[in-house]
Amino acid sequence: MVYHLVYGWSGKALYIDIGREEYKKISLSSAVLRMFIGGRGLAAKLLWDLNPVGVEPLSPENHLILSTGPLTGYPIPSSGKLVIASKSPLTGGYGDGNVGTKAAVELRKSGVDAVIIKGAFQRPSLIRITCKGVEFLNGDEYWGLTAHETESKLRKEFGSKPAYLYIGPAGENLVKYATIISEYGRSGGRPGMGAVAGSKKLKAVIIEGCNLPEAADKDALLKAGAEAYIDLKKKPSYSFWVRQGTMSTIAWSQKNSALPTYNFREAVFDGYENITGDVMEKLRVRNEACPYCNMPCRNYIEYEVDGSKKIAEMDYEPTALFGSNLGISDMNAVAHLSDLADDMGLDAISTGNVLGFAIEASQHGLIEEKIEWGDYDRIKDLIIDIAHREGMGDDLANGVAWLSRKLGHGSERYAMHVKGLEISAYDCHAAPGMALAYGTSSIGAHHKDAWFISLEIQMGRDSYAPEKADKLVWMQNIRGGLFESFVTCRLPWVELGLDLDYYLRFLKAATGVSFTWDELHTIANRIYALIRSFWIREFRAKGIEWNRMFDYPPDRWFEEPLTQGPLAGSKLDRKGYDKLLSRYYEIRGWDQNGVPKKDTLESLGLPEVANLIHGSN
Repeated sequence: MVYHLVYGWSGKALYIDIGREEYKKISLSSAVLRMFIGGRGLAAKLLWDLNPVGVEPLSPENHLILSTGPLTGYPIPSSGKLVIASKSPLTGGYGDGNVGTKAAVELRKSGVDAVIIKGAFQRPSLIRITCKGVEFLNGDEYWGLTAHETESKLRKEFGSKPAYLYIGPAGENLVKYATIISEYGRSGGRPGMGAVAGSKKLKAVIIEGCNLPEAADKDALLKAGAEAYIDLKKKPSYSFWVRQGTMSTIAWSQKNSALPTYNFREAVFDGYENITGDVMEKLRVRNEACPYCNMPCRNYIEYEVDGSKKIAEMDYEPTALFGSNLGISDMNAVAHLSDLADDMGLDAISTGNVLGFAIEASQHGLIEEKIEWGDYDRIKDLIIDIAHREGMGDDLANGVAWLSRKLGHGSERYAMHVKGLEISAYDCHAAPGMALAYGTSSIGAHHKDAWFISLEIQMGRDSYAPEKADKLVWMQNIRGGLFESFVTCRLPWVELGLDLDYYLRFLKAATGVSFTWDELHTIANRIYALIRSFWIREFRAKGIEWNRMFDYPPDRWFEEPLTQGPLAGSKLDRKGYDKLLSRYYEIRGWDQNGVPKKDTLESLGLPEVANLIHGSN
């Protein structure tokens, strides 16, 4: 069947070879856009098609993708999102992240659905994308600047109208969990997308568009968007969300024994009351929203540290991982560490994990230098050392999987990662479904694909019922498959309960296509199967055959029970987890090693992927 592209998408991608300083627009077929939607789905398809098999992540031949979706930038709730994707230098597999930023809207206005960047500059450089084309600019004066300094200098030179994506010192120095930053503290691409940009000597991308793609039914889109905005404001939890955003999760995680503490050794923290959303509210000076969002969650506080007052954006994940996970119970200290990570261009989640692992390794005598829990001054210095790869920071810059292999002596047991990506801020000693969500996340251990623990509390913390796997696949498809491909923020649905059927209306009005939920779940299944196949292809190129152990969480959660809190004594059961994982594979149509079956790939419209993974016979 041939689909004719009419509305909602631009139908083109901008392909930039920065080594040659050349660019061109390439067509994206309507069939591909219908099959993968945009965002993550489109990025995965482009990486599969364009990346040489087995390419080194930090080589010029690895592609860096900026991708929007058919809903990005339209006046509907929280549509100011874009996906940043590449082969990950941290994991060796597929990596991506989304970022809420004006850059998403400007990219949509530039006449393309995605930007594909290949090659490497000979010297630090900038790319400027406008409706007229691409400019390649000298970036020598920007190289070495922190993220905050970079944004300020870009605004001074180019003004406030364009949007900016850029790296800090961590990306320049190829820290494997460096991110790409926008608007001072918006951070995306935690599996090392910043390092990929740094390897290309690409300091910043400047984007200034003209017009959004024409919607199929602009009036219907405006009507549906307006209704959704009003609906969100009527939700019972709206006012509390605007007051605290994700920071309310500190108290929630403490109450439910899920707060990562002392490198995920425990799930409650004695000093949690000092770093809660309530404390944040007292220090808050303003909050901001991403484009087209009416439920702002970017809460900024004024804090005092080292004798001076500063401003920092506060979110749950950095607060938990620089707070309870490192034994720090001072909001001022946590705020500064979080802001420092952003300024260095580091992923806060991975950085908090790496530091927790380093402290524990120090206590076991595997690192000569003594680092203690709660040692704010040393931790602050280590963040800077990591970003510049100086001293011990050079090793820590490679992530906990690499570091545990180097140190050995059983340290792998408490290296808190899945597939090389450090775990985000939910302890899973007593959460097998959330552990499965981490184990099967498409980029490694991340909550974005499925924040399952809330539902798990309703289903029973000690349950290994197959229904958990069933519900997890459904949740991953919605969150990681569809929202990441639309591209819009999931929080209106997740946090406030916006009806999912709004998104059918948005898609119909934007594209003219009447998608059903069955069709959308098939698309999500296709995206997950393609991303898993990408991992398998890239690991095989290194001589590593895929097996189910790649989908297991760390040994700590199986072997070391909690000793504190209401769930003391809890730990994961291997047999129970194994049954859940088998059920997960069954639902997805993957074999018991986690490899998508040939007939599954073919039924999803991926025959060329099936032939590569399974052979043509």
